[in-house]
Amino acid sequence: MGRSARSRSPRRGRGAAEAVVEQVDGGLAQLIPDRDRPRAWTLLIDGAPQSHVGLDDPAYLSFEYQRRLGHVIDLAAPEGRPLHAVHLGGGALTLARYVAATRPRSTQQVVERDAALVQLVRRELPLDANARIRVRSADAREGLAKVPDGWADLVIADVFSGARTPAHLTSTEFLDEVRRVLKPGGVFAANLADGPPLAHLRGQIATATARFAQLALVADPAVLRGKRFGNAVLVASDLPLPVAELTRRAASDPHPGRVEHGRALADFTGGATPVTDTAAVASPAPPPSVFR
Repeated sequence: MGRSARSRSPRRGRGAAEAVVEQVDGGLAQLIPDRDRPRAWTLLIDGAPQSHVGLDDPAYLSFEYQRRLGHVIDLAAPEGRPLHAVHLGGGALTLARYVAATRPRSTQQVVERDAALVQLVRRELPLDANARIRVRSADAREGLAKVPDGWADLVIADVFSGARTPAHLTSTEFLDEVRRVLKPGGVFAANLADGPPLAHLRGQIATATARFAQLALVADPAVLRGKRFGNAVLVASDLPLPVAELTRRAASDPHPGRVEHGRALADFTGGATPVTDTAAVASPAPPPSVFR
């Protein structure tokens, strides 16, 4: 499940749906009704925003990083073509719902370790009965190992535990598993979070460079300059990426993002080296001010 380092708390109103509060494996879960959008909810874990879901409009993506992952989904194949997608980290299943809404007949596998959270989301925010979404409660890497070779058009990694990406999901060995399940030319996208001095982000780019021929990074310019902690979306494939269209879409977002690729992205790594299982560490914890 993802952590959004930038979000807006919904306004409370009279006569509206009530919040749902429940303990899950990862902490205290809250489903807060969005007072501006009917049948829409924000999921928080221990007070930190995780996902936003609109049951009436699953194609609407509220969080900045999820919109950027939505752009990747939109550009992963011709418009409307069904995808085989794997989601590592489920949260409120926002992105799986988005794929089902924008690409009907897609087949999706979601791996979410927090079984209690999955039960809560299924009960309070039920999936469309026609959506081909299978949810497996397992560790992300263990769940990925069960996906057949060459099955996926798209793999999205959006896994956080205690606001940090687990170490075993940051290595070249992890990306070897991602490559195994991807079809030739398939796309991998990861939600990363880091702040100054951006050592984790630079290391993740170097790691992906060791396994994929083409990379792009989408982030707020202030994050890329090391001015603040925030999310960055890494996109990788062995085929050329739609950088021009991704750049246009990111620039037109409510919080405009910048796309780095090619030589500029290689220079950004600053000599960082690929991360292996033996040296991997979890991503840095965000400062307390991030989610206020």
